[in-house]
Amino acid sequence: MRLKPGLMLAGLAGLALGPAVAQEIPPGSAAADVQLAQAQPQPVTVGRRTYTRTYTQPVYPRPVYQQPVYRQPVYRQPVYGQVPMARPTTGFETYKAYLIGRARSERVREATIQAVIPGLRLNSRAIELDRAQRPTRPSFSDAPPSFGPYLSKHITSSLINRGRSRYYSHWPHLSRIQQRTGVDPSVVMAIYGKETSYGQVTGNFDLLEALASLAYEGRRRAMFEPEFLAALKLLDQGVQRWQLKGSYAGATGFPQFMPTVVLKLRADGDGDGYADIWRSEPDAFASIANYLQQAGWKRGVPWAVPARVPANLNRAAIRSNITPPKCAAVFRRHSRWMTVAQWRSLGVVSTDRSLPDNELAALMETNGAHAPGYLLTANYKAILDYNCSNFYAMSIGLLADAIARG
Repeated sequence: MRLKPGLMLAGLAGLALGPAVAQEIPPGSAAADVQLAQAQPQPVTVGRRTYTRTYTQPVYPRPVYQQPVYRQPVYRQPVYGQVPMARPTTGFETYKAYLIGRARSERVREATIQAVIPGLRLNSRAIELDRAQRPTRPSFSDAPPSFGPYLSKHITSSLINRGRSRYYSHWPHLSRIQQRTGVDPSVVMAIYGKETSYGQVTGNFDLLEALASLAYEGRRRAMFEPEFLAALKLLDQGVQRWQLKGSYAGATGFPQFMPTVVLKLRADGDGDGYADIWRSEPDAFASIANYLQQAGWKRGVPWAVPARVPANLNRAAIRSNITPPKCAAVFRRHSRWMTVAQWRSLGVVSTDRSLPDNELAALMETNGAHAPGYLLTANYKAILDYNCSNFYAMSIGLLADAIARG
C-alpha cells in the first residue's frame, strides 16, 4: 500500500515523538546553565525504507535558593593597660575615640575636642618614665633613714641665695598674699624654688599628649584620665595649647599644679584680673598660698620647731595608733598629736622658736636634719598635702627658714 506524502510525514513525525530520556550531566562538566536530555534513537520503517530520528529537548535545572545567614557583629570592649608597652597604634586610636565621648559627657566644647584629640600621638617616653616610678619597699628597721644626704642635695646655697633675692624683690606681692591667706611667704618661695628652680625648669612634655598616653597605659588611669579632661577644660577657658607644657606626669606652670588643681586653685597675685601660673610669678605665689590655705594652713604658726628629745623618752607610749587613708609610710614616722605643754612634761622642748602651750604638735625624730627632732604643726601637714613625702616637706621647711633668715 502506498501512502500519501502528507500522511507519510505525519505518521513519521508521530512515530518519532516518543518519551524523552534525560541524561544527567555529571558535576563539573563543561555545561554551564542548561542540561540536555537526549531521547534514544527510534527506528521507523515506511515501505522499504527505515528512518531514524532523534529529538533533543532542553531540560532546565530548578534553581536552588539559599537563605542568606546574617551574623550579628560582636563588639568587644577594648581592655587598656593590660598589654606590653609595644602596643598597636589602633589600640590608642580606639582609646582616643573613647576620650572623645568622655570629653563630650564633660561638656568640653566640640571645637576643642576636634582640635586636640584626633591628632594626639602615643608618648612612649612618658609611659616609660611613669613605669620607672615604683614605690619603694617599706623599711621595717627601727632606725629610719637619715635626712642628711637628701637635704644636702636639695638645700643648696644657690637655692637659698636665689630664693632670698626673689623674696625681697617680690615682697610687696608676697606681703599682700600673706595678709589674704595667712601663709608664710618664705614657705611659698621655698616651694617655688623646689618645684621649678624659681621658674627655670617647668618641663617640656605636651601635657595633653602625656596625660592621654598615661591614661591609655592604664596603670593609673583613675588619676590621669580626669587630669586629661581638666586640661581640655583649661583650653576652653582660654589657656593656649603651647602653655600646657610640664612634667611627664602632667604637672604644669611655676607651681607645678596638676590640671584639676589649676582649675580650682590658681589665683591672681598681680591684680590684673587673670591668674597666669605659666608667666606671672606673683600669680604663681598667690596660687601656691591658695593651695596651702585650702590644705589647712594655720595663720601665725610655724611649720615646725626644732626640739630636744630626751634619751629616756618612752617612744612606745607616744606612738600613733591612727592609720591614715594615704601615705601611711610617711605618717608612720610621726608620733601621736599632743599639746606643747604635754610634750614639755615628757622633756621634749623647743630649742629655737616656741609654740603656745595649747598648740597641737607631733614629734618626728630627724637624724641629719640639723636637730634631733622637730615638733610638727598642722602647717607641716599642709606641706605634705602638696607632696606627701617627709623628705620633701622637711626640705621645704628648712629652705624657707634659710630664705627668711637672709
